[in-house]
Amino acid sequence: METQTQTIKKETKVSTERMKGAEAVIRCLLAEGVDLIYGYPGGAIMPVYDELYKYQEQLHHVLTRHEQGATHAAQGYARTSGKVGVAIATSGPGATNFVTGIADAQIDSTPMVCITGQVGSHLLGSDAFQETDIIGISTPITKWNHQITKAEDIPAVLAKAFYIARSGRPGPVLIDITKDAQFGELDFAYEKCKGVRSYIPVPQTDLHSLEAAAKLINNAKKPMVIFGQGIILGEAEEELKKFIEKTGIPSAWTILGLSALPTAHTLNVGMVGMHGNYGPNKLTNECDVLLAIGMRFDDRVTGDLERYAKQAKVIHFEIDPAEVNKNVKADVAVMGNVKNTLAQILPMVKPNTHESWLQEFRNYDTIEYDKVIKDELYPNEEGLSMGEVLRRINEETKGDAVIVSDVGQHQMIACRYAEFTKTKSNITSGGLGTMGFALPAAIGAKMGAPDREVVAIIGDGGYQMTIQELGTIYQTKVPVKIVVLNNEFLGMVRQWQQLFFDKRYASTEMVNPDFVKIAEGYHIQSKRVTRREDLQESIKEMIACKDSYFLEVCVEKENNIFPMVPTGASVSDIRLE
Repeated sequence: METQTQTIKKETKVSTERMKGAEAVIRCLLAEGVDLIYGYPGGAIMPVYDELYKYQEQLHHVLTRHEQGATHAAQGYARTSGKVGVAIATSGPGATNFVTGIADAQIDSTPMVCITGQVGSHLLGSDAFQETDIIGISTPITKWNHQITKAEDIPAVLAKAFYIARSGRPGPVLIDITKDAQFGELDFAYEKCKGVRSYIPVPQTDLHSLEAAAKLINNAKKPMVIFGQGIILGEAEEELKKFIEKTGIPSAWTILGLSALPTAHTLNVGMVGMHGNYGPNKLTNECDVLLAIGMRFDDRVTGDLERYAKQAKVIHFEIDPAEVNKNVKADVAVMGNVKNTLAQILPMVKPNTHESWLQEFRNYDTIEYDKVIKDELYPNEEGLSMGEVLRRINEETKGDAVIVSDVGQHQMIACRYAEFTKTKSNITSGGLGTMGFALPAAIGAKMGAPDREVVAIIGDGGYQMTIQELGTIYQTKVPVKIVVLNNEFLGMVRQWQQLFFDKRYASTEMVNPDFVKIAEGYHIQSKRVTRREDLQESIKEMIACKDSYFLEVCVEKENNIFPMVPTGASVSDIRLE
């Protein structure tokens, strides 16, 4: 006689279907709602690509020109869409070419699932053709990784991969699948993962920590908020806005926090960090309560830790326990997703304005505008500045565009001067600082937000690291706008050489090709601007274009980015010149 438990098991058993492991991979992706992947085929992943051929209508594959481009495109897609980005490649060099993008995603908390093919399981460890230990290589730079050697393991492992990638503090996951696992057969059934033993994606919030934080906030005379990408990842933009508007606290942002709060908001006091704004850097060391919300106290933000906010009580709103007390000791740690914790603390805090404190930020703004910003946005010299290019882009996009910046001087200019009205608008490589990020990331960003204008701001150095992705733009017809600010230097390195190495410009001057001709070779509409009188109309033409567009702007060769906190200095030592 059947027991009641056996009857329940029969009734709840998931129906199965016999198929190859390669097809199971595709079916897992579809079950997770994936409809777009970036990749590059090769021998060890060919069975999956063969099955992908049958599912082209449901699952669109974008052939990038390099595997690194696939990871950055997946990052851009994830950052604008809020979904998990997916990249796929073969074994050996295909897998190792993923490493930079995976490391970038790890440090910037970008949800991504990378799938690599691998040699047959009987060849593992034999130095077979195109075999590398991608699990060993990627272990320090992934949130989780796993090698599949049996077809029947594919559904459960991929379900776990997506759950880990998107839950809690997001990050990249790598799944390596041997070729025999792809060819092997299994009874396919898919169940989404809802939890992993010993993995707690969102820590429990302690009511006492909320009460302690609220007490500090209510008694503060000079409170200051620094918010980071945790606001965007936690979809807590509205909660942040309500919190600061009720408490009247001046709020600064990290590079990855940019766009979580509209640029023009009266309590938005600018960027902290090495090339951040004068006021928030200076006043970090004068505030009495420092609220760090969804940020991790990166060294570019803090400068010398021994001289960072020592006078302040620090409240750290954080989802990852590993980040609390790692760099800056917190007096109160409020654990949990900031969307929830900000909503929970809102009734506990008293309405306030802090107008005289906010005026101190405005006073510093005036100083910075007169000494730095005015000349950057409205230069008197004959040569073009990077800042005036951003100003013209702001005028044409009205702050509604997604700005994807590469790494270098142009990145700092873009972050300092781009204007945003919407969240998920600033896409850049923050923690790893990956040159070559922007062009492929812009492709993914546009595909993740097809109704928004996407403008890539790139330097002449970083552009040439992934310039081959123009081929991806041509083949996919994705209408991204590319602006190369060409100063014929590796500008940020050159600036440091000028300021700290007695102008010894060692290996930083660039002899560049004709960028316009290269873009035209990919059938992308192109233009070069060398004169100020042509800039506004050229940007207007670029934004109005319905297709992809390449604009090269030749800017001053030796302009520097200020303000600047020198390496090892206190944020109070920020320089205006």
